[in-house]
Amino acid sequence: MSVQILGDQATEERGENARMSAFVGAIAVGDLVKSTLGPKGMDKLLQSSSDMDKSLITNDGATILKSIPFDNPAAKVLVNISKVQDDVVGDGTTSVTVLSAELLREAEKLIEKKIHPQTIIEGYRIACAKALEALDKVSVNNADDKEKFRSDLINIAKTTLSSKILSQDKDQFAELAVSAVLRLKGSTNLDHIQIIKRVGGKLSDSFLDEGFILDKRFGISQPRKLKDAKILIANTSMDTDKVKVFGAKFKVDSTSKLAELEKAEKAKMKNKVEKIKKFGINCFINRQLIYDYPESLFTDSKINSIEHADFDGVERLALVTGAEVVSTFDNPEKVKLGHCESIEEILIGEDVMTKFSGVAAGEACTIVLRGATEQVLDEAERSIHDALSVLSQTTRETKTCLGGGSAEMNMSKAVDQAAANITGKKSLAVESFAHALRQLPSILADNAGYDSSELVSKLRSAIYNGMSTSGLDLNRGVVADMRELGIVESYKLKHAVVASATEAAEVLLRVDNILRAKPRTADRNH
Repeated sequence: MSVQILGDQATEERGENARMSAFVGAIAVGDLVKSTLGPKGMDKLLQSSSDMDKSLITNDGATILKSIPFDNPAAKVLVNISKVQDDVVGDGTTSVTVLSAELLREAEKLIEKKIHPQTIIEGYRIACAKALEALDKVSVNNADDKEKFRSDLINIAKTTLSSKILSQDKDQFAELAVSAVLRLKGSTNLDHIQIIKRVGGKLSDSFLDEGFILDKRFGISQPRKLKDAKILIANTSMDTDKVKVFGAKFKVDSTSKLAELEKAEKAKMKNKVEKIKKFGINCFINRQLIYDYPESLFTDSKINSIEHADFDGVERLALVTGAEVVSTFDNPEKVKLGHCESIEEILIGEDVMTKFSGVAAGEACTIVLRGATEQVLDEAERSIHDALSVLSQTTRETKTCLGGGSAEMNMSKAVDQAAANITGKKSLAVESFAHALRQLPSILADNAGYDSSELVSKLRSAIYNGMSTSGLDLNRGVVADMRELGIVESYKLKHAVVASATEAAEVLLRVDNILRAKPRTADRNH
């Protein structure tokens, strides 16, 4: 007879069941995103269950997993690991999820052979260290040679983009992303790179504009171009200063009194504009509305004004022009003004926007994306963001390694060799790790519709025989030299994928009990 020790609504799964539930959830997530991996990967169309008009097409692992509510706790671990990969490196979100799932798939087989999870974990740790050591050996650092480094960056961008929607125009977008990142001069702050999306035209109409573009226009009858701009960026109300008391009513006994009231309001506004003029500026940008009267005062004073520059725009603009956002105008000497060489209105597609050129932070630039539909634009933005993140990380950690399954196969070789020197059951876990690494090239081949077992065994024999630059050329379905084809990936990305996937697998391997507790209610005191 079993004793019920858990209260109602609390359930537990023990030992085998708990482990199965953890593995099944994680492996299912891996299988879900598996088909998006590699240059021939497919996309997922995500339809919102609450809002039928909302849909999203993407092959970005983190985006897919973020958008799906999972019930399985193990699945959530993989969702988190892909999020972290997205935050830290920006790309490789699918790879890290798939590798984790493959490691667990291998672990499941080992547990069936009655090998203890802790033994598997120890084996995985040894294997992970060996794999990363091998990755370090096959990676190349071209930081000292500017030309080579630039071509490395372009190749990394092409490799990243080849699995995305931009793969058709990857040469153009790779150039665009590399130019944008090199302007950052080693900073990884992508805030300096602004992305504007405009429906219309095709993806190849996108371009990089040096400088900053604000999706706003100058005030009425103000000059359309400003040279040598001194900019004051403010967050203040420039509507007529109403008496702002909620529910206050005025009773006036004649219209002249009303006119007096308006006059007082106008005087107050004029006073504010006079204060702003003392800054000696020729461009005033406000986050809030500017009414007609203050706008005409600015026009008379030869100051160009831009109203309602949305928050993101204002923050970025302050960053790139070196200004501060101000909301009081009493101490002009304490305020940092923004500077740029020229501000002019330009036409992008159908829309007029304001372009700031020659900004103080020379890093700043704007990527204007064009595309047929909003879904295409959103996915293009995600793709370019992945490329920019990886490139900016690579300007810090300048080592690169080869793609096309080459790095994975080299790691797998090193892990296999290590397994030969380990005694006991641990060596089985180390071999399994090598097998999981080899799954990545075979998934790449499967997604491209080739015979993966044949291709991967060819690749394996090439690499095991010392041709360490071999990898899969998925356009022709053969094993080729990745260095020649320029299929290069960031070392930091690969390093993060292997390290994170191992840790995530380890977390789930340690589980032997899943407890589902009753939700806390108001009548429970603790």
